[in-house]
Amino acid sequence: MAITRIGPNQSINLASNITGTLPTGNGGTGATSFAPGKVLQVVTCTADTTERSSNSTSFVTASNTIFVNITPSATSSKIYVLASGSGFGSTATYNSQYTIYRDSTNLATSSTGGYNIVRTNADNSYGNYCMSFLDSPSSTSQIKYQIYIKSEGGANSVKLNTNGQGLITAFEIAG
Repeated sequence: MAITRIGPNQSINLASNITGTLPTGNGGTGATSFAPGKVLQVVTCTADTTERSSNSTSFVTASNTIFVNITPSATSSKIYVLASGSGFGSTATYNSQYTIYRDSTNLATSSTGGYNIVRTNADNSYGNYCMSFLDSPSSTSQIKYQIYIKSEGGANSVKLNTNGQGLITAFEIAG
């Protein structure tokens, strides 16, 4: 059906005179590409306030719900992940360590700055962790980012959410 403009003494077919980009019907911008650095989506978890603990000397989830699932819109996208919360270590001998995993891959390596450590200078030491990583997953499949914890020594009880809540947020950045 042709779009027409009805006015005094004129009838113009607007279908052939409309130019520019029209917005999409679902409220989107109609854009097909974005400039690098533009935030495309933000996903955050529901705050986890349940105390979780582990004595493992390998990184484990300790059944925590501090995770997000995000599906990048392009393989060139980067994912900026930000996580924070409260931690605990039960001995002065060993540190409590916290990191972010992408699916089964630990994002903390010697090139990314290592793990976030809550120093346990005294028995029953409380602290906070705050970590961020800029990840390049090169994928358009769903990705899970989650907090993992471990003890430097099995006698140390490592805990999450001891005095508050744990959060994780993922930002998709156009590459």
